Amino acid sequence: MTAQQKPKMTVEEFIPWAMAQKSGRYELVGGEIVAMAPERAAHNLIKAAVYKALDAAVKKAKLPCVVFTDGMSIRIDKHQLREPDAAVQCGHKVDLNSTILDKPLIVVEVVSPSSEKNDTGSKLAEYFSVPSILHYLIVDPYRPALIHHARGEGGAIATRIHSGGTITISPPGLELNVGDVLAAS
Repeated sequence: MTAQQKPKMTVEEFIPWAMAQKSGRYELVGGEIVAMAPERAAHNLIKAAVYKALDAAVKKAKLPCVVFTDGMSIRIDKHQLREPDAAVQCGHKVDLNSTILDKPLIVVEVVSPSSEKNDTGSKLAEYFSVPSILHYLIVDPYRPALIHHARGEGGAIATRIHSGGTITISPPGLELNVGDVLAAS
């Protein structure tokens, strides 16, 4: 006798389930519910710095973009939903009732001891499987460094590691102050 495999949960099934939970945060990974670890104050402060720096850069460049903190999700496929620490969506009207971004352009993860392997490994491939995502920023407070993965011509991914200065993220055409991002590190 063979054991029946539990069916994978879809994103459409996961969203109402997650919304009904009284506490905790979750992602859907390979059709399985994965609880997100509680975060330390340092991690939260770095996420706040990332949001502020991105928001300031978008406003300075006068871009039609919206910067989001964690809480908004990115659909990777029908069985995978990730919640980055920050994201930027440009040129698309935001559905204020949605928990999923339609066309994210930039996603950001802040490395923590429990997330480093996924943030620098599997999420890199996952995020770049989403056609609208052109930039994946990883903030590593332990180096400290900002790692910028950018999709270029023909889909090639270029990686640059920054510890200071200003970087250009194009599109959409914003200048991001690395020091502002790493200030809370």
